[in-house]
Amino acid sequence: QDLDDYLNGPFTVVVKESCDGMGDVSEKHGSGPAVPEKAVRFSFTVMKISIAHGSQNVKVFEEAKPNSELCCKPLCLMLADESDHETLTAILSPLIAEREAMKSSELMLEMGGILRTFKFIFRGTGYDEKLVREVEGLEASGSVYICTLCDATRLEASQNLVFHSITRSHAENLERYEVWRSNPYHESVEELRDRVKGVSAKPFIETVPSIDALHCDIGNAAEFYKIFQLEIGEVYQNPSASKEERKRWQATLDKHLRKKMNLKPIMRMNGNFARKLMTKETVEAVCELIPSEERHEALRELMDLYLKMKPVWRSS
Repeated sequence: QDLDDYLNGPFTVVVKESCDGMGDVSEKHGSGPAVPEKAVRFSFTVMKISIAHGSQNVKVFEEAKPNSELCCKPLCLMLADESDHETLTAILSPLIAEREAMKSSELMLEMGGILRTFKFIFRGTGYDEKLVREVEGLEASGSVYICTLCDATRLEASQNLVFHSITRSHAENLERYEVWRSNPYHESVEELRDRVKGVSAKPFIETVPSIDALHCDIGNAAEFYKIFQLEIGEVYQNPSASKEERKRWQATLDKHLRKKMNLKPIMRMNGNFARKLMTKETVEAVCELIPSEERHEALRELMDLYLKMKPVWRSS
């Protein structure tokens, strides 16, 4: 219906950008120099193509498996260390300049004999924390400014474990760098650093400040780890259990996970533990410690839901 109106666009294309170090790629048995060769890959995924239809957008294409390596196209592969700021900026600058130009222009392509127009939206979500800090001009991860999403310091974050909002942005980082560079208020280094909240290099790639999949994994696994303990202690029947009892449940869980899943107890939840914990096999192992068959089913269902949800935030 009214198809002719839509054949030539403009189509809106959402592109997800990713960049990560690939680690050591040196020749292992060659006779070349024994220098560590590292590589960095900048790649993109076409996530969605839509077209405006009246007041709403109609989806023309959506990537069904946005995490698959089949749709993640490498755009630039460089032999460089991701920590080498100068090399990284030198190689990626032309690419970023082109991206900036594409943001404000339209691409016209003749496809199937029809001239079609495309607009591009870029979302830089495929960066880990180390690279976000690198390309957004922030101090390295040992910084007192602990977060790449907001201005919290380590102390503030430890006193407020719940309520934070995303406040950092690429534009703000650029402004802060300008303040850092020119020191318009003639402040001391300490005062200046406090003013710019840890921005001390020029940001050169715009990333989207969003919680990364790793921390989603960690947060969810920590919650499940707690649920497993509460189920072992049958808290639904005995809500007023003592601290000692609760410690006993944790010890029971740790011992069983070590025996059945080869999962050693840890002080703080980390990514590897989280990924191993969040499996159907783990639930089956934990169910051996829980008497009620009904609770087994509930726990299996919960884990099943979680595993179905996981690809959603891994890709977004």
